[in-house]
Amino acid sequence: MTSPGEWRAAAAAAPQVVDFQRDVVCLLGLPLDTVDLAGAVHAVRSAAFTNKTCMIATPNLNFLVGALDDPAFRDSVTHADMSLADGMPLVWLARLLGLPLRERVAGADLFEALDRHLGPPLSVFFFGGPDGAAQAACERVNASSRGLRCAGFDSPGFGSIAEMSGAERIARINASGAQFLVAALGAKKGQAWLEHNRAKLAVPVRCHLGAVVNFAAGTVRRAPRLLQRFGLEWLWRVVEEPSLWRRYAGDGAVLLRLLVTRVLPLALVRRPSHSALAAATVAVQLAGDTCTLTLTGAWARSNLQPLRQALAQAVDAGAPRLCCVLREVTHIDSAFVGLLTIAPRAFPLGMTLVDAPARVARHLRWHGAGYLMRPARGAHA
Repeated sequence: MTSPGEWRAAAAAAPQVVDFQRDVVCLLGLPLDTVDLAGAVHAVRSAAFTNKTCMIATPNLNFLVGALDDPAFRDSVTHADMSLADGMPLVWLARLLGLPLRERVAGADLFEALDRHLGPPLSVFFFGGPDGAAQAACERVNASSRGLRCAGFDSPGFGSIAEMSGAERIARINASGAQFLVAALGAKKGQAWLEHNRAKLAVPVRCHLGAVVNFAAGTVRRAPRLLQRFGLEWLWRVVEEPSLWRRYAGDGAVLLRLLVTRVLPLALVRRPSHSALAAATVAVQLAGDTCTLTLTGAWARSNLQPLRQALAQAVDAGAPRLCCVLREVTHIDSAFVGLLTIAPRAFPLGMTLVDAPARVARHLRWHGAGYLMRPARGAHA
């Protein structure tokens, strides 16, 4: 288990850099980038070859369920530079809500696409997995891969985050010259380890891809494409790893509850008119350590550019705290909420949403972003 202290240390290490132009939507509290597999491959290779830090999260249903009552785990996803819809249940929910997710982009699919790429190979470092798996994955990649070259591996065992983050271990990863770090420590622990070492790692692209090490090592077979296409990969994994059935059963029960209490109510929300969207405004005011954004009107994916610019303006002004006043807001959608879920890490003293009308507040809770509505502590007049 990851201790609260380790999570706090991980959060404190995160740099305050946010791309407010990302096209993201919020699904039950987690931001998801509206990118397809080809776009994800391009983003990874671009970051790797320009040495630009790119933390990738791959939320699936288990991530979504785990983030509901674990704020630090949720933050590890909102802190990512790219968040990919790894599980078909997320894609189905997105389609039900009319969200513009193009396709499922599983972490294993991303790895396989990078492995097949015909361009200059990326160097990869495997960290974690069962005993011997990382070494086997490294040997198999170097024996057969076209798009990847293994620069090294490490099997840290089952210690704490701190024990897995010693200076010698991090130095060995950095000295490998790897461009892509694949961690496999279990979702929560892997995310926490990446957050904890964010500022120490020199590897530009980092991602927790738990099952990928086993797939690459050949110790676990991935489901046939037909089962993947119909969203039945979970059934294949239960056959391969029977201990997973309890997790899948529990996650499925939570999904049914969320479907009734949040997803279906959101699916019935009426869309705003073009005139309501055109009338939306955002005013920026700096006072002390706080930048206040006062929003009016209806907000949706089609009219977010003024808000994106206002958020960037607040960062450029050096304001450590952001307050968004929603008193006159009449409508929000998943893209509006998604943008606000990735914004807080740009402001060291935090971000709050205040004065939300009852209807807007209800929609924020349905989107899983009610946690953003905290007391403003005098942040606005």
